Amino acid sequence: MSDQLQEFMDIPRDFIKDGSQFLARCTKPDRSEFMKISQAVGVGFLVMGAVGFLIKLIHIPVNNILVGGA
Repeated sequence: MSDQLQEFMDIPRDFIKDGSQFLARCTKPDRSEFMKISQAVGVGFLVMGAVGFLIKLIHIPVNNILVGGA
């Protein structure tokens, strides 16, 4: 019983220890790293927007043909 209680108490302790180690390793990005991340996100937005637009562009006419414009 004591071993189970000890294991149960170790879970939050390990979580706090791992979290503090993670935060200690985190650094604020410098300007060039921030720009690279921003560009990657921007390109992702553009690509996903273009894909969505093309799907919508193809889907609406095909749907009208299949349904009969009802």
